[in-house]
Amino acid sequence: MKWGIIGTGNMGRILMEAWLDSGMIQQSDLYITNRSLKKAVALKDYYPEINVIHDPATLAQKVDVLFICVKPLDIYPLLTDIQSQLTEKHCLVSITSPYSVEELEKLVPCQVARIIPSITNRARTGVSLMTFGTRIDPVMKAYIQQSVKLYSRPLEINEAITRVSSDIVSCGPAFFSYIIQRFVQAACEETDITNEDATTMITEMLIGFGKLIEEGYYSLSTLQAKVCVKGGVTGEGIQILEEEIGDMFHHLFQKTHKKYQEDKREISNQLND
Repeated sequence: MKWGIIGTGNMGRILMEAWLDSGMIQQSDLYITNRSLKKAVALKDYYPEINVIHDPATLAQKVDVLFICVKPLDIYPLLTDIQSQLTEKHCLVSITSPYSVEELEKLVPCQVARIIPSITNRARTGVSLMTFGTRIDPVMKAYIQQSVKLYSRPLEINEAITRVSSDIVSCGPAFFSYIIQRFVQAACEETDITNEDATTMITEMLIGFGKLIEEGYYSLSTLQAKVCVKGGVTGEGIQILEEEIGDMFHHLFQKTHKKYQEDKREISNQLND
């Protein structure tokens, strides 16, 4: 099958690289386009056999599976432009959370799915959040699920937990990158350690942490218990975290959900104009 990407920004490019580097598809089976075509053409320096197409409508004619990797408010005008090129054999995939598959199915005549990726997919790991429309053919659904398995763990979710799942899977790497940078910053400000040394230490710790979890040596709770000896230094640090984190993560989820609802209202207003 031929795969296409409309929108080669951060996530579009990450998906493209994950697909090609995992061997999920061949370069010659990938078709891409972007509002700024230069951005798409530049990717041929890394993957010379990919196909760069000048406009979305032409791209839609050439592919079987079409990923829409544009901003939420750009989706409706884009689908209006390419709708006439889509058939029931196409599978259109959105990567943005505010659009439900039900809303997408009303806009296009083809099969619909939503696959929310993570930057971790670039390393051929992490989760891809999947939701399928009512028109999806069982063969197409199985094909996409098997394809996604080559670079991530596919996890099918329902609409009700879309935002919180995306916060964990897709936004989570950015959230925890920020927290880790603040951890390093505090270490440097409180002691004589250099930023370079602290960053090296935290990076290697995180790699080892991930492997301990991945290989089943510990769960999150058992790992904490193993390191945190009663009355020891780690216990003192945990006490500070318990006292000062408070409702921080509750507020984080409340904020992201508020923005999510705002995005959904804007989309609804756009669709009803």
